Amino acid sequence: MIKHKDQRIGILVDVSNMYHSAKNLFKRRVNFKEILKEAVAGRKLIRATAYVIKTENEEGNAFFEALSQQGFEVKMKDLQIFAGGAKKADWDVGISVDAIKLSEKLDVVILITGDGDYVPLVNYLQNTKGCLVEIMAFRQTASNKLIEEADDFINLSEDKKYLLK
Repeated sequence: MIKHKDQRIGILVDVSNMYHSAKNLFKRRVNFKEILKEAVAGRKLIRATAYVIKTENEEGNAFFEALSQQGFEVKMKDLQIFAGGAKKADWDVGISVDAIKLSEKLDVVILITGDGDYVPLVNYLQNTKGCLVEIMAFRQTASNKLIEEADDFINLSEDKKYLLK
């Protein structure tokens, strides 16, 4: 895919998806600062948003602050705990709504996630809004269909600079 300096880009990060992928695959944390730099690739960044799940520990708060200092707008959601003890926390709908709203002002939408639930969003952005869609994720945990539908896929597993200790 051709990337040029006049492209207006928006970056939407499913932090939980990326966190669990890096933890399960490499027993390490994600270097979001490097991912942001790679995603921008010399283009015009309009918005970079990191979608996080609020935790009760101070480590989480420090992490959210670090994301903010690295250039991300941080959107938080509470972890839902149901009567039976089941826990649920995802941003799929919120990320999708934001991507659609932002698409009017963007040439490229960059989704940093491997979640196959975003395939309909990718198709909508491409076919209805005329946006290019890039996916950045760890190949081993990324949906094959998501990769196929994207205009470009950047495999974060290929370079350890995307991981922290």
